[in-house]
Amino acid sequence: MFVSTGGTDIDKKKATILLLHGSGLTHIVWSLHEQFYASQGFNVLSVDLPGHGNSEGPSLKSIEKISDWIKSLMLKINIEKIIIIGHSQGGLVGIDFASRYPELIEKIVLVANSYKMPVNQDLIDLAEAGDEKAVLLMMKWGYEGSKAFIGGNPVKKIVNSARDIREVLAVDLNACNNYKNGESAIKQINCPTLCIFGDLDKMVPVKVGLKMSEQITNSKTKIIPDCGHMIIFEKAFEMRKLVKEFINK
Repeated sequence: MFVSTGGTDIDKKKATILLLHGSGLTHIVWSLHEQFYASQGFNVLSVDLPGHGNSEGPSLKSIEKISDWIKSLMLKINIEKIIIIGHSQGGLVGIDFASRYPELIEKIVLVANSYKMPVNQDLIDLAEAGDEKAVLLMMKWGYEGSKAFIGGNPVKKIVNSARDIREVLAVDLNACNNYKNGESAIKQINCPTLCIFGDLDKMVPVKVGLKMSEQITNSKTKIIPDCGHMIIFEKAFEMRKLVKEFINK
């Protein structure tokens, strides 16, 4: 398994933040976040999930299996509690983890996700065929201002081969589509929770996100204006400020 720590060693006296990427992606998506949180006095664990980026093994086929993998990671490096910041699929994993392992989580930040994330069957079919149109379709729905990225869209740079699409992205999309425990899981979350949404998100519209956050005990909601689904890219600095205020309370 590959874990980036924001360039700092793990200090057991500090609180630990776990950054969870979305479908088909890697720890690279957190490049504007890792060192910031490390500089604020936190341990940072920015992971490549199995089969993604620099982590070996096949991609895990269910949200529950990813949660179990996180628990194994914590045991491996002897971390007792974590603060999860999860984007999209990563947030879905955060919901599952917090409901099943409440003793292991301190706080949770859910970024651009809901308790259920059904995936269009056409997108799944394209991904299972290794068709790059799957990535283009994701980008079309995932960004409010995709032309604004200097050097091109980050997603296309990460998911850039038929193998990545077929063996990583397709597996992740199916895991999201098949997760059915979200509605009961959010009602079991007791830790402080921050839900962040983009007001222009097409994948998780604000009204869908609010339906989730209203059912989570001890939760707060923030909506970032002029932002789509990829908040971690589009409004990284605004998001970091919200997260810092939340986790420091």
